Amino acid sequence: MPEYITSTQNARIKAAAKLRHKKHRRQQKRMLIEGSHLIEEAQKASLLEQVFALESRHPEATLVDEKVMKKLSGASTPPKVVGVAKFPKERPPHEKALLLEHIQDPGNVGTLLRSALAFDFRTVVLDECADPYSPKVLRSTQGAVFSLNILEMSLPSFADRFHHRLLAAHSKEGGSVACEPPMALVLGNEGSGLSKRALDLSDDYVHIPIENIDSLNVAIAGSILMHRFYRPASHDV
Repeated sequence: MPEYITSTQNARIKAAAKLRHKKHRRQQKRMLIEGSHLIEEAQKASLLEQVFALESRHPEATLVDEKVMKKLSGASTPPKVVGVAKFPKERPPHEKALLLEHIQDPGNVGTLLRSALAFDFRTVVLDECADPYSPKVLRSTQGAVFSLNILEMSLPSFADRFHHRLLAAHSKEGGSVACEPPMALVLGNEGSGLSKRALDLSDDYVHIPIENIDSLNVAIAGSILMHRFYRPASHDV
C-alpha cells in the first residue's frame, strides 16, 4: 500500500509547502512544481526528488488528500500532482547566452526561457529578474527551465568574468549583426528598456524594424531576435 498523508502538519508536507516562498527555495535550492508535464520534465533531467498526488496514477507518488494538496499548491483548486525538484546545477556559460536585465513579469521571463531553449541559447543570465523557480515562471517555461543553465548575476559581473560579445536589443538603433560566438543577447525591462549601464557595456546594438506600433513585448522581441541568430543543426546525410 502506498503511503497516504491526510495531515497538513506532516513534516514532509510542511517542508515541501515552504518551497512556495522564494526565501526557502533559495535556502534549499529546490522548487515546487505542479502538473504531470513539469513532473515528467524534471524526472527526465534527473532533478525530481518527491511526488505528491491525489490519485495513484504516478507510481512514485505519495498519496495525499485534497486538504493537503491545497496546502502544497496554495491554489483554491489544487492540481492533481505536485513535485519537489532540485535547482539545475550552474555551469560556465555556453557560447550563446541570453542576458535579461530587470525583467519583472513572470510570464515574460518564462516565455523567454522557453524560447531560449528552442533557439539554442542554452545559458540564461538573470540580472534582478522575476524568480525563475516561482510557480508562474515555471508554468510559462513548460519545463524548459530543467534543460537550461541559469545564472543569476549582474550584467557587469557577467561582462567581467566572461568574454561574450554583448549585443543589446535596442528599439531604434542597430543593424544586421553577425552572430559569432561567444555572444550574449541582452534584453531590458518591460517599461524602461535597457539601463545606460547595459548599453555602455554592450559591444553592439540590434533592433527589429517594425511598423504601425511603437514597440513589441519583450518576450516577443527576444524570441524574434533569438530566432534571427539561430543556426539549426544540419541533418544532411
